[in-house]
Amino acid sequence: MNTLFLGIVIFLIIFAVFDLVVGVSNDAVNFLNSAIGAKVARYRTVVTVAAIGVFVGAALSNGMMDVARHGIMTPQYFSFYDVMCVFLAVMVTDVVLLDVFNTLGMPTSTTVSMVFELLGGAFAIALLQIMQGATATDGTLLSLGDLLNTERAISVILGIFLSVAIAFLLGIIVQWVARIVFTFTYRVNGRTTDQSGRMGGLVTSSLKIGIFGGLSVTAIVWFLLINGLKNSSLMTPEAKAIINENTWLIIGGGIAMFSVFMTLLSALKLPVLKYVVLFGTFALAMAFAGNDLVNFVGVPLTGLEAYLDYTANGQGDAQGFLMQSLMDSAHTPAVYLIAAGVVMVLALVFSKKAQNVVKTSVDLSRQDEGDEMFGSSGVARTLVRTSRSMATSLSTAVPPSVSRWIDSRFNADAAVLKQGAAFDEIRAAVNLVLAGALVALGTSLKLPLSTTYVTFMVAMGTSLADRAWGRESAVFRITGVLSVIGGWFITAGVAFILCFLVTVALFFGSFVAMAVAIALAIFLLVHSNMKYRKHTKEGEADKLFTRIVHCGDKEECWTLLREYVNQTIKDHVRMVTDDYETLTTAFFCEDYRRLKHVTINVDQQRKELKRQRRKQIIALRRLDPIVSVEKSTWYFLIVNSLSQMYYCLKRMSESCREHVGNNFSPVPSEYVNEFLVLRNEIIRLYYRSLDSEPTSQIRNDAAELQSSLSDYRKCIIHDIQTKQLNIEAMTVFLNVVQESQELLSALRHLMRGENKIEE
Repeated sequence: MNTLFLGIVIFLIIFAVFDLVVGVSNDAVNFLNSAIGAKVARYRTVVTVAAIGVFVGAALSNGMMDVARHGIMTPQYFSFYDVMCVFLAVMVTDVVLLDVFNTLGMPTSTTVSMVFELLGGAFAIALLQIMQGATATDGTLLSLGDLLNTERAISVILGIFLSVAIAFLLGIIVQWVARIVFTFTYRVNGRTTDQSGRMGGLVTSSLKIGIFGGLSVTAIVWFLLINGLKNSSLMTPEAKAIINENTWLIIGGGIAMFSVFMTLLSALKLPVLKYVVLFGTFALAMAFAGNDLVNFVGVPLTGLEAYLDYTANGQGDAQGFLMQSLMDSAHTPAVYLIAAGVVMVLALVFSKKAQNVVKTSVDLSRQDEGDEMFGSSGVARTLVRTSRSMATSLSTAVPPSVSRWIDSRFNADAAVLKQGAAFDEIRAAVNLVLAGALVALGTSLKLPLSTTYVTFMVAMGTSLADRAWGRESAVFRITGVLSVIGGWFITAGVAFILCFLVTVALFFGSFVAMAVAIALAIFLLVHSNMKYRKHTKEGEADKLFTRIVHCGDKEECWTLLREYVNQTIKDHVRMVTDDYETLTTAFFCEDYRRLKHVTINVDQQRKELKRQRRKQIIALRRLDPIVSVEKSTWYFLIVNSLSQMYYCLKRMSESCREHVGNNFSPVPSEYVNEFLVLRNEIIRLYYRSLDSEPTSQIRNDAAELQSSLSDYRKCIIHDIQTKQLNIEAMTVFLNVVQESQELLSALRHLMRGENKIEE
């Protein structure tokens, strides 16, 4: 029996490693977003700074997570078997849940997931105990209030609302003020510019950046003292008392000292804002590791301590031995902290999913247009319309001269961003400083602000204040933000329910269920990573768009766009051809599953074409206006032709699928054989269009095939009228023939547009 429990503990520790990896992959966005988005340094440099912060934070962390011991459940009423069921369920659920969010590129909170998993698991055991009539030592029946501590869960829920609302609003306000002060041309050869573009004096510009840098560094240092080092061995009770007694002196002195220092650096034309952003990255990374490390290792290490207590004192009675020892606080051995720090650093450096999550946050906050990851939603459209109406009403109350002056401060066209940067260093500094200050303030006021929620919502608020959400992108950006926020709330619900169910299954299924849960978690992780790698490889072909967006040469931009359009044509023509062949074959063979698959596939490809169309329109705007106007007509002809192909397949697949799904009579074989000859010709023609064959020849052959199909359709109509044929089957068959004609028509238009684009 002890050996079996030892095996479970070993698996808990193994899962802790996986949890560290997926947790860091998800939470990396908290401290990498600003530095990567502003391109303050090379990616390797940013990750190195963050990695040092992560390792230092992990090594200095000095506490076992008490919430895993007695923060949610009351372990004195839980047996060793109960807590092992809960802990294994928590780890299995947490690893799988976080990996799903990472794969989707959605940031979530490890604290929320862990707390609600513990609550779900403990709630399941508590209900089972109450149903069994569990009693306290004095003989009274136990209630949920005795078995659970829901205060922590309530504080987390409160933190969600506080984090989202406060961070977003303050992000808007602070960034608006910062942009008014600095504009988008805040630094040119060591000087700032005014709204008219005139160069300011070196002293004035250095003083502005110096004061801003001093305030920023002071806020970051305060954040480190209050939040980053709160659990470290360096933060003794005496040190905490000194900080609390001299709060305003430390803040005031820090502002004065750092402002002078930063002003001198700015006068020497050194990149002050770069240093601020990198320092802020280090601080947030250190705080994350120091405070959130316990989210990943608290449960496994608590399970290990429970096992050691059971083997020493349990006398082999797993279901009767109560976990009274877990009521006490414990300290994590330094070797565990250092090992966890190493794992976190390796995950940060090598995880592709971490980059994916960071990309989501950066894309939603970037200054310029680009590939919008999220689609449009009704809620987002309503919010945009309402906001524009409110903005129009408010603009009438502002004097025109003031409005013009404010607009001049927000002239994003004058911004000089670094190659590949999503926003400038001013916004990056505001993101980091404000996030750190809010988390530190929340900690000092004992408000449970989530680092994930604060950093993300600050970034969204600052991007809105910077007018990065233009009319062309606002709907997509808001949909993305709402999706991420929705994911946060879903995390809590899913974590609670899933862990509840898993715990119940483990409790009644004993070791067999535990083995199945472990195997299932491993399988899901392996499958998820394999699927993610495949998805990543498929997305590498879209790097051309990034090159186009950041290309400064208009001629080179047109060359890249033409290559991109040609690649798009070939990809979609190939997919249309494959779908058409599969669809017609499945219809004649009465293969309903293949018809269903083709229908889904066509819808996905149509949506992908729509997404690419949006991206290529953005690219067209970067061309020379004369070239753009000349080529846009033929580009839209190409895109409309491809869209028409998919609509032909959609109409064809719907009727065929319904016919086969209802088990109606098939099309007579002689008609099938006659049509297959024409169909194969269409397929060969589509493949010929992918080669370097002259477009005129393709168009002529397509016209001849259209004529042949038209004659064949007339023959079918005649046979329907003169012979005893099944009307249902022949009507669907006529639709297939007619849509085949439309496919040829779309191909002719496509070839014409492609020819004009190449001229």
